[in-house]
Amino acid sequence: MPAIVGVVNLNSVGSASVFHIGDVYTIAPISTAKTFAGAGSFNTGDGLYVVNQQSSTNTSDNDVNDQNVAGNL
Repeated sequence: MPAIVGVVNLNSVGSASVFHIGDVYTIAPISTAKTFAGAGSFNTGDGLYVVNQQSSTNTSDNDVNDQNVAGNL
């Protein structure tokens, strides 16, 4: 069903983002990322207490392809 949209204020859209208004069949952004982070890296909140006495991040990745996006073109 079509939508009636009023004023839209768009400040920025990143290179891997999708901005859509209205009807859509498929949205398939073409972007991948791989993030390596140590223990306790993505913790959020108030009063956080993290103890990492011996920590190492294994960044060895022997496979060639992780997330193939060739079919999304």
